[in-house]
Amino acid sequence: MPFVLGPIAVLNMVIGLAALALEIAAFVIALKASPAAYIAAGKLSKGAWLAITTVALVVGLAAAPLPAAGSNGRFGGLLSIASVVAALVFLVDVRPALKRYGGSAGRSQGGPNRTGGW
Repeated sequence: MPFVLGPIAVLNMVIGLAALALEIAAFVIALKASPAAYIAAGKLSKGAWLAITTVALVVGLAAAPLPAAGSNGRFGGLLSIASVVAALVFLVDVRPALKRYGGSAGRSQGGPNRTGGW
């Protein structure tokens, strides 16, 4: 008889993978933004946010339901929730501030700006 996932297991997998995607996005954006933008925005330093998002990413990787890696998605509990919250705080609060102060968080460099000039 073939192995079939139940609806709760599928929902758990979808939520776990979505959380992992948020943590990856927060880490990559934190890595790409310039250190000066963090200072100008009045946020924690780039190093601090890299540390926070790295820990969130490591916990997310350990907690993600990745059958190929032998993970069933049952690691973490409150630690997993804290990791998702840290990634969301970065994406909702820090990233917009970095964009206002010229950080490269989420926009390409070298193209025209909003006024149409270079």
